[in-house]
Amino acid sequence: MATGSLSSVPKRLRMVEDFSCTCCLEQNLTESADIYCEQCLRFYCKKCVILHSQLFTKHMTCGREDIKKWPVSKAVEDFLRKCEVHADESLTQFCHDHGQLCCSACVGTIHSQCSKVTQISELTNSQPTGLEGMSVELETVLGEIKTLQISQKASIQSLQKTYKEHSAVMIEQMRGNLNTYIDECDNSSVGTSGGNEKYLKEEMCRSVLSIVNEFDNITAKELNEMKDEVISIKGSVTSSIHKCTTLHNDLSQFHELVQKIGDNKELCLIASIKCKHIIQQALTLLGKSGKAFNVQRKSVHNVRIPSDSYECSIAGICVLTDGQVLVADYENKRIKLLNQQYQVVNHWHVTAGPWDIILLCLITSSEVAVAVNDHDSKIHEVQFITVNQGKLVSGRKFQLQHECRGIVHHQGDLFVTSGKELYKYSLSGKLICSLYQDRSADLTVYKCAVSPTGDRLYIISWPQNKLLTLARDGTLLATYTDPPLGGPTGLHVTPAGQVLVCGYVPDTVQQVGWEGESKLAMLATQEDGVRFPQSVCYSSTTSSIIVGQYDSNNILVFRVE
Repeated sequence: MATGSLSSVPKRLRMVEDFSCTCCLEQNLTESADIYCEQCLRFYCKKCVILHSQLFTKHMTCGREDIKKWPVSKAVEDFLRKCEVHADESLTQFCHDHGQLCCSACVGTIHSQCSKVTQISELTNSQPTGLEGMSVELETVLGEIKTLQISQKASIQSLQKTYKEHSAVMIEQMRGNLNTYIDECDNSSVGTSGGNEKYLKEEMCRSVLSIVNEFDNITAKELNEMKDEVISIKGSVTSSIHKCTTLHNDLSQFHELVQKIGDNKELCLIASIKCKHIIQQALTLLGKSGKAFNVQRKSVHNVRIPSDSYECSIAGICVLTDGQVLVADYENKRIKLLNQQYQVVNHWHVTAGPWDIILLCLITSSEVAVAVNDHDSKIHEVQFITVNQGKLVSGRKFQLQHECRGIVHHQGDLFVTSGKELYKYSLSGKLICSLYQDRSADLTVYKCAVSPTGDRLYIISWPQNKLLTLARDGTLLATYTDPPLGGPTGLHVTPAGQVLVCGYVPDTVQQVGWEGESKLAMLATQEDGVRFPQSVCYSSTTSSIIVGQYDSNNILVFRVE
């Protein structure tokens, strides 16, 4: 399309030196211009302007402090007018259907079926450019992107620190076990001689070897799992940092460009449209997309398997990067793996008592954390499971000292709710801190979700029929209530920051703005087949919203745009 990244902008254009001295250019030299003469219509560098000032004492000149009075440089104009789809064509028209700039070749191919395409020249008087406001908005978004980059780099450092600390703890535990056993042997060997001493030495060797083997087989395996997680998450964060850097450069370039366009109405309009496009890209990366989903169609998929004893109840849903889906069926105590056609291809049995809760969240592209509450044994734990060639493989786990009602992961941090409190854990299971609590009733701090940038946390309160938005440190930012949100159960945030929440009692699925203050869209109701929704998740692979329900073998899949 005609809008997009500025990666193709010549390096000279990306810097202040996009205006060159006219005299120097005539001598095949390149010097940055510092003065523009309105009478001569020429640019001069600091050296050449001396002679010009001596010869033309009455000519009006403008320095870089008045750069808005300078004419638009050819490099800037060529870049703005260039079509990114057809490099040899210039942008001349605007498609209202797609909100995109286009050249004549685009109109004949990409936009041939569009209902309204207008010449840019015809829009200059009717379409406000608002470049001054655009400049302010660009500056604001630039600051937010920079803050995000700093936060992401801190996440990588925190991840590496967590792994090193956990490794040190595991090694120290093994050392402690060895020292304890050696001390016991020393005490037992006092007064021992002959054959008994030989037997004790052999027994000591066997026990030491057993401790070392246990470390190799269990602890080393756990450390390797964590190492793989750190590498995977670090790669994901690094990729995000790269996107931030690219967008930051593009935003910086546009911020500089809008200062130099002057009063050329067509260029102002083109720049305005391109600016809006790249700002929207930045807002999506920041998890601040204000785009409301529009449901196109619905499909129903049965996730019951022959060995299930009860009707399914899907309390949690995760979508892997390859489009496969994991669902937590707590009635049948199973994590089920679905292919891209939502057919069950594998499952993993969860050891838990009746009526216990099973939840899950995505850790890496192929690994999830499953939170299990066993009320009978009072065991509350987080179990890691990896999807490997269509199989579910269990990995390490750690215990919690409280119930788990909700769990979500962001760049190495695990956020867990107990029903009355929100906690932050490391991937190793270390409790970092408590972020928020409400002990007025049970399930006031129910399920949780996190924004793509990690700067906002979302909590649903079942008895209060509320969606709460918190800052990274747990400070309450916003509270949202709505009659169709009665008994909120499912909660999810998309990669673009769109907040999805289910109302259990009125049977609804709705979208709330990223600020957590207002409803953007009612996506599905009882009329669409929704009955007691318990979980919701968005699949980027299929552009679909998946809804899990209580006491139903069917999941609902809503294709959205």
